[in-house]
Amino acid sequence: MLSVLARIIDIAAVAAAALVAAALHRGGLVPLSDMETLALAFSCVLAVWMFPAFGIYQSWRGKPLYDLFARVAVAWLAVEGTGILLSFSVHRADSLSRLWLAYWAASAVVLLVAAKALVYTVLKGIRREGYNLKAVAVAGGAPFGHFLIGQMHSRPEAGFMPVLLFDEDARADDARGDALVDGVPVERDVQSMIEFVRRRAVRELWLALPMSKERTIHRIVTELRNDFVNIRFIPDVRSLSLFSQPVVDLLGVPAINLAASPITDLRVWPKRVFDRLFALGVLIALAPVFAVIAVAVKLSSPGPVFFRQRRKGLDGNEFEIYKFRSMKQHADAPGTVTQARRGDPRITRVGAFLRRTSLDELPQFINVLKGEMSVVGPRPHALEHDDIYKDLVRGYMHRYRIKPGITGWAQINGFRGETDRIEKMRDRVRFDLHYMQNWSFGLDLKIVVLTLWKGFVGHNAY
Repeated sequence: MLSVLARIIDIAAVAAAALVAAALHRGGLVPLSDMETLALAFSCVLAVWMFPAFGIYQSWRGKPLYDLFARVAVAWLAVEGTGILLSFSVHRADSLSRLWLAYWAASAVVLLVAAKALVYTVLKGIRREGYNLKAVAVAGGAPFGHFLIGQMHSRPEAGFMPVLLFDEDARADDARGDALVDGVPVERDVQSMIEFVRRRAVRELWLALPMSKERTIHRIVTELRNDFVNIRFIPDVRSLSLFSQPVVDLLGVPAINLAASPITDLRVWPKRVFDRLFALGVLIALAPVFAVIAVAVKLSSPGPVFFRQRRKGLDGNEFEIYKFRSMKQHADAPGTVTQARRGDPRITRVGAFLRRTSLDELPQFINVLKGEMSVVGPRPHALEHDDIYKDLVRGYMHRYRIKPGITGWAQINGFRGETDRIEKMRDRVRFDLHYMQNWSFGLDLKIVVLTLWKGFVGHNAY
């Protein structure tokens, strides 16, 4: 029923988009021409036929909706593209305005996505009220099985309701039918659990069992092979990996990335294009500022305009980072780097201003243009600091699985400047790993905007 309703809503959105396109094209609310009406009818048939192939009408409970929105956009462009190709084949393409087709494509994508967003917003509200919930039995003990139950309780809008926890390792006196975990009854016997699933017609069974429970997993799957139950294996890899990585296809075999870049090459293309264009724009627009700062640095103390230092980049490859020199020339002991501190006598007056306003970081846009850095990413540290912290801070070196950045999630949250205590570095790394785990191009743009808004001046930078 919901699938049929979804198709009706999509057809209505496509039809409305055709009328919007006609209004934009001809400057007012006008009826569609005969060819436009024919194109609309044909595209609606194509949409009903092609949309399911893109997985649009599958269940999206608990799944990220941006994936659905992307599929809808691609599916509609495929439908309209197919319609245009067929119109060429019957020599009727010249009867349709190309501008109307462009308006229709854009309007349909907007209305289809808006309709999906509205429908799922309504569904989330209904599920929060306790309706349209799908019963789930969880096979898995503490702590992971308990964690999944907690996740279902904390996100009722996903529409999952835990009804049973199977934990064969639970103590006998904790699994007699009256014991509860977050309000969910606990069952210790596998056959009793299977009978419960059948008796209550439970359609979702999540196996949150370790691989050491292979015999139990095999028995459950075998017993329920003829029942219409969705059995999903959810391995607990949190102790093995810093990131909640999805399963990837490797030579046709499913694999979980335990230590690999969390950002795939395909997803990173918008970031790469943005980095180069943004860096080029900054370097051109701020060329006069660069010249003024260069003169001020040169007059502040003897030495070069730029400070250069070796840093680690993507996958640990070293590069030379550029900054405006903010200190008097000095030499650290071999293998050590002394961080700048409040009132540090090595910092020049011009350098103090540059560091406080982060203007000393501007030359790093040269590194971005060269492809060695990104506009947004974890900040690279001196090689000597890497050697110190890699064994003290868990996940420290994972930061170099992506390109380092000029600004980042840690910086806009106040973690910049001196790291005189290991706790400061742990917090910085925690924010960097959060950024990597939740990366999106939209998050990059948000960080850039927040940096422009509040990130240039820092109380901890000296």
